[in-house]
Amino acid sequence: MFGIPLSGIHDLRLFVASGLLLNIMPGPDSLLIMTRSATQGWRAGSAAALGIGTGTFVHIVGAALGLSAILATSAAAFTVVKLLGAAYILYLAVGMLLIKRGNERGAGVAAPLTIAPLPLRRIYAQGILTNVLNPKVALFFLAFVPQFIDAHAPHKALAFLILGAVFNINGMLWCHALALFTAQARARIKLHPAVTQWLNRATGGLFVWLGVKLALAKQH
Repeated sequence: MFGIPLSGIHDLRLFVASGLLLNIMPGPDSLLIMTRSATQGWRAGSAAALGIGTGTFVHIVGAALGLSAILATSAAAFTVVKLLGAAYILYLAVGMLLIKRGNERGAGVAAPLTIAPLPLRRIYAQGILTNVLNPKVALFFLAFVPQFIDAHAPHKALAFLILGAVFNINGMLWCHALALFTAQARARIKLHPAVTQWLNRATGGLFVWLGVKLALAKQH
């Protein structure tokens, strides 16, 4: 077996492979990245990916310090974070569903229909919040990562942080590849603003489903 005895980590290759498979699975993070890349290009998708990575890092540090254990043991804390996360996802969904195309006119001639782009810092913040406000992510790290840490490791928190960093780096590589692929596909297809609007609304509908699903999620 491949491991890092000094940090108490074992089966690192299995951890990396499992982490990559988990990152590839579709979810709200992937949807956000693909939507931003398809509507605004690679930089927007990258901003969303970096925000998601930041949110994941918050969960990793919280789990390493034991803060995420509160979500696993306190029904009230879990419910509060869950409802906040569901409310924010639904807020994003409403914004996508209600987005309108601008139709500026000049000299009596209709200008091309476009959709106003979001600032990159706002997209980055969206990525953070969609991840941080999902208590299922915190519980995932508490359940998944300790399986690769030796029970007698002298520095379990350090081992947790190392594994969390490996998971997050792999996740960021995948997220940026997804953003790049989506942006390149968008550039080749040359999406019409009407299609872009439809894409936003379709993603908004999926976010409604995800928000409701998160709101109804149980602690265990």
